[in-house]
Amino acid sequence: MQNLTLAQISKGLEAGEFTSVEITQHYLDRIKQLDQGENGLNSFITVNEELALAEAKAADERRAAGNATAWTGVPIAHKDLLCTDGTLTTCGSKILSNFVPPYDATIVENFKKEGAVCLGKTNMDEFAMGSSNENSYFGAVKNPWDLERVPGGSSGGSAAAVAARLVPAATATDTGGSIRQPAAFTGLTGLKPTYGRCSRWGMVAYASSLDQAGPIAQTAEDAAMMLNVMASFDEKDSTSIEQPVPDYTATLNDDIKGKVIGLPKEYFPENLDPEMASVVRSAIAEFEKLGCTIKEISLPNTGLGIPAYYVVAPAECSANLSRMDGVRFGVRCEDPKDLEDLYKRSRGEGFGAEVKRRIMVGTYALSTGFYDAYYVKAQKIRRLIKNDFVAAFNDVDFIMSPTTPTPAFKTGEKTGDPVEMYMEDVFTIALNLAGLPGMSIPAGKVNNLPVGLQIIGNYWNEAGMLNMAHQFQTATDFHKEAPAGIDSNR
Repeated sequence: MQNLTLAQISKGLEAGEFTSVEITQHYLDRIKQLDQGENGLNSFITVNEELALAEAKAADERRAAGNATAWTGVPIAHKDLLCTDGTLTTCGSKILSNFVPPYDATIVENFKKEGAVCLGKTNMDEFAMGSSNENSYFGAVKNPWDLERVPGGSSGGSAAAVAARLVPAATATDTGGSIRQPAAFTGLTGLKPTYGRCSRWGMVAYASSLDQAGPIAQTAEDAAMMLNVMASFDEKDSTSIEQPVPDYTATLNDDIKGKVIGLPKEYFPENLDPEMASVVRSAIAEFEKLGCTIKEISLPNTGLGIPAYYVVAPAECSANLSRMDGVRFGVRCEDPKDLEDLYKRSRGEGFGAEVKRRIMVGTYALSTGFYDAYYVKAQKIRRLIKNDFVAAFNDVDFIMSPTTPTPAFKTGEKTGDPVEMYMEDVFTIALNLAGLPGMSIPAGKVNNLPVGLQIIGNYWNEAGMLNMAHQFQTATDFHKEAPAGIDSNR
């Protein structure tokens, strides 16, 4: 049952092959077996067993009454920075380890309206700052493909849970690659929509001009189902853009013959691991077999992406996290002497090392005398990067590249060198700076570890990317592969 896709679960519920209570209990049992305890994956922070079963029972009653949608009774999980009414929302941080929101994020509300069942909240790098899921106050998440390796970050909990078939799909967020990189490391389909496509209301902010929510799932079809619910205009979110939301599942089977795929030479550098390059190029060759044309292109400002990002994102996080002060909500230090002591100790005790590092960098970049030299210049570079993509899309329909420069690395391997860790996002960051949509799909393996192919689309062309991904997955079986042992009770 755990190997069913979202689409198959939806059809199975409609056909009466099983009830929502049955499949919800099945996943809850798997979470207990494979996720919890000393040897577990640690992909969940909170598991809502009682609430999930109550929602499943209500969904079965709704279906029996003839009021079901395609989503009624389908189990999912939410990344733990999407606020959930009455359920702990920690952002993977000590400072929010006791925070229970009195409202739902818009995305959470959208799924509730459709009748989906929430199994719980998934682990993540603290405040979405990280590329390995080692920065969580609640402990590192393990990659189900190799328990000694990371699942990627910051949405590593969502990715590990879906890869281990603890849940069929999960919400995630992407600020610099935090959906696509974990999807690549765990052999899944992950999609970052165009900036403004999904509401950010109720999503705890890291970097407001870069954050965007999206799905992590087994297949492009499942990701399309997820995006059908997640995408919406929201008046409560000032960054939400009013654009028509198509049915993303309606065009999955469209013919892709004649589509032009651009391969940026900057994304295939000479120092790219030869095995990684070979797997990705072999995957791209499948698109040629499907009738696509391949064209080499250039995105000349790609190399400026990481330095620009690590000015813009920390600057915005230093402003956003100023509200985490121990006054209105969250963890407060004990017996503060005065207000200044309250602020200093609550933040000092509540934030982890990586969050402190980025707050300090961001505050420095925004300070008097450095704002023009760093933040303004980074924003100018951001425009140059966007212009590169705009020019490229005059000649091609899609752009493809590796999602990551390496497969999943070992836990602890890069924690001593933050810059080396930041380089894991070298192929993903530019899309966030430009606000473009992108996705990662399984493309093969290197040393028995999954490798992701990144598909980049033009603005608002999520449907086109999903169509390309679905046609690839119709012709290949990479997305059907699962980690060894997930069917056991290890």
